[in-house]
Amino acid sequence: MTEPTFDAVKIGIVSISDRASTGVYEDKGLPALQDWLSRAMHNPISFEPRLIPDEKERISATLIELVNAGCSLILTTGGTGPALRDVTPEATLAVADKEMPGFGEQMRQISLKFVPTAILSRQVAVIRDQSLIINLPGQPKSIAETLEGLKDASGQQVVHGIFAAVPYCVDLIGGPYMETRDEVCKAFRPKTAIRSR
Repeated sequence: MTEPTFDAVKIGIVSISDRASTGVYEDKGLPALQDWLSRAMHNPISFEPRLIPDEKERISATLIELVNAGCSLILTTGGTGPALRDVTPEATLAVADKEMPGFGEQMRQISLKFVPTAILSRQVAVIRDQSLIINLPGQPKSIAETLEGLKDASGQQVVHGIFAAVPYCVDLIGGPYMETRDEVCKAFRPKTAIRSR
């Protein structure tokens, strides 16, 4: 029996923070994203990490750079609240070919299970060329919650995390076939889109 081979995936991870990017405190966003994705996916991943300040033009330029570098998926963390310096959604929408509002809606639904201030979050998701770009919350705990959703004490999925829809979305825009570890996050595809092993 031969070992299954999985498509290689290039993923951009972007932490957006004035203070972390200038060394005032340690960035926790990039390690959280890398750790979760490494646990959740079977695919070999090459990461393209970026740590940048809350500057709209810089964020947009970084997203375009990562799309042009061949990242099928780009996840950002930070800068999605109502504060004056929070401009990640605006910078993301500025580079969009298509907006994918369901991702932001679902992230807020998940976060509302924990805190009423989830309605202040403004995460968006967009497609540019053949890349899916998703804004995630800033806190590592919230990143994991929104990606994998909520399970009850017996391990049954109560609320689906947004990552369940990511592999099929990447399929539809012509990206690599992404495969998840069910115990972390079970990806959903229509039966006709599932690749046989």
